[in-house]
Amino acid sequence: MRTLLRSVRPDLAPWHASRDFRLLWMSGCVTGFGSYLTYVAVPMQIKDLTDSSFAVGLVGAFELVPLIFFGLWGGALADALDRRKLVLRSEALLGLLAGVLLLNALLPTPLLWPLYLVAALVAAADGLQRPALDSLTPRIVPHQHLAAAFALNSLYRNAASVAGPALAGVIVAFSGVQTAYALDVLTFVVSLTLLARIRAVPPSTGAERPSVRAVLTGVRYAWSRKDLLGTYAIDTIAMLFAFPVAVFPFLASELGADWALGPMYAASAAGALLVGATSGWTSRVHRHGRLLVAAALGWGAAMTLAGLSGSIWLVLLGLVLAGGADQVSGIARATMWNQSIPDEVRGRMAGVELLSYSVGPQLGQVRAGTMAGLVGVRAAVWSGGLACVVAVLAVAAALPRLLAYDDRTDPHTAAVRAAHDRAEAAKESAAAL
Repeated sequence: MRTLLRSVRPDLAPWHASRDFRLLWMSGCVTGFGSYLTYVAVPMQIKDLTDSSFAVGLVGAFELVPLIFFGLWGGALADALDRRKLVLRSEALLGLLAGVLLLNALLPTPLLWPLYLVAALVAAADGLQRPALDSLTPRIVPHQHLAAAFALNSLYRNAASVAGPALAGVIVAFSGVQTAYALDVLTFVVSLTLLARIRAVPPSTGAERPSVRAVLTGVRYAWSRKDLLGTYAIDTIAMLFAFPVAVFPFLASELGADWALGPMYAASAAGALLVGATSGWTSRVHRHGRLLVAAALGWGAAMTLAGLSGSIWLVLLGLVLAGGADQVSGIARATMWNQSIPDEVRGRMAGVELLSYSVGPQLGQVRAGTMAGLVGVRAAVWSGGLACVVAVLAVAAALPRLLAYDDRTDPHTAAVRAAHDRAEAAKESAAAL
């Protein structure tokens, strides 16, 4: 039993090996819960101000374009600047924007337009920060612990996605959106204090200056790596065809289980959290491309189950299984990215990755809503899951390099590992002097 527990419990090696990772992890824990307070408070405030579902949904339109543009530009900045400074400054900007929401909420008559403006600016700031944040981990965590580091990061993110909305709902209901915004501002103060203690992470020698040309260089690199291209394609496909969150309220009503709407939103995060809490096995996986394909097929199959079932309990089970599969997929993708992408383009690749896992869910919401209107709610869910399975199999067949990826033999991974070892040796030599 002890052997079994050791094999599945989270691998804490990154936590023990890197002081900077501990600081980054604690910062993420704090802001993760704080951001969910605002994530829930903003649509609730718009609903109170307008009583319009269209006005609430319009927030996504204001967020999409800044996220795409600044995500790509943020990737170029992450390769050219000190990543720690870029993360720190973006975090400060996000904290200021939370403060703007608080000031607006404290007005005798809160205004509507600042909510949309802040949503767009938050998306821009997140686009600038996320590539630097994602590409920071490979610089502060030993190469062999990258899969474990992603699993530990996902652990707090999934915990926040389960507990955060529930906590936010209680706070907003009993204390108002002002309290939610104030607590979010406070979390940014704590997070900035932690991030400020991380050591500098300067750009690689000869780093390319941020420019449109630099962005295009990153895109060309992504296109040249068919194994990476497969990870982006499969993630986008999975979210496009099998992300039916938009129709959850209608599915719950159709099954006569309006009480289950909250659990439906939390079920996939619960499944992901379960995988994250038992992720010790990930350090023994080497064929991450195959793991990704299997997980994406599992995601599509679980969504198919959720759509075909007439029982709310089987729907919830399907969503839990889907969340677990999505977590496995995330571990496989992140490990491939962090293990095999050279540091000099890592930020730009993180910008491309941001688009692959951010645009897909947005388009998936549109697909699910449109299909529900054409063929019915349950058919929209199961047909999307089935389409996901077929499309993933097609991508796997079209990109054999994805299935062939093995971190023990992959030349890109070997080159990144060697560069990391040289950098660590140089640090030790400098410290000895």
